Amino acid sequence: MVQISPFLTDRRFADLDEIDAYWHALKGTRAMPSRAAVNPGEIDGALQRAFILQRIAPGRTRLRLAGSDLRDLMGMELRGMPLTAFFVPQARDRVEILCADVCALPGLADLRLQAEVGPGTPAFDARMKLWPLVDDQGRPTRILGVFSFQAGIGTAPRRFRITASRLHRIDRDGSSIGKRPTTAGRDRPYLKLVKTGE
Repeated sequence: MVQISPFLTDRRFADLDEIDAYWHALKGTRAMPSRAAVNPGEIDGALQRAFILQRIAPGRTRLRLAGSDLRDLMGMELRGMPLTAFFVPQARDRVEILCADVCALPGLADLRLQAEVGPGTPAFDARMKLWPLVDDQGRPTRILGVFSFQAGIGTAPRRFRITASRLHRIDRDGSSIGKRPTTAGRDRPYLKLVKTGE
């Protein structure tokens, strides 16, 4: 029986719940599932807002696959783009630190976001969550993610600030998950610590 993470309580963002349950079902008793085990047909309810990342070097995380809603959000093809393209410059270092921790701890990252406002770009809240995956060599270099939002996009591209985040550390044997607190301040680093053919 799959247990959904207790932090996912906002019903406006139900696609996060779908991916969270799917990832836990794939994981079983391991620390994390493999990228090869992810079947897009099994997450069709959230597929348009889901994505796969590859960490290709420290501080360099690239989109390998991205749903159609995310391409609309940015107004461009996203394959090969950095995940930080979704974020305002002040938040980008923090995003890369989170991606590093998701793979290295490993952990699950949950971000609360707010869209920048301007002409033709209405304010709205969004959520993003990141789950670690291993590659074909068993290395934690892939990330399954979902970017959930409700409002109309407005004029693309849209960029976001981080208003809050949490990191849930995963035991290496996969037996339990514990919360790791992070600072709640906006857009600043807070923790010290994509298969090209996909």
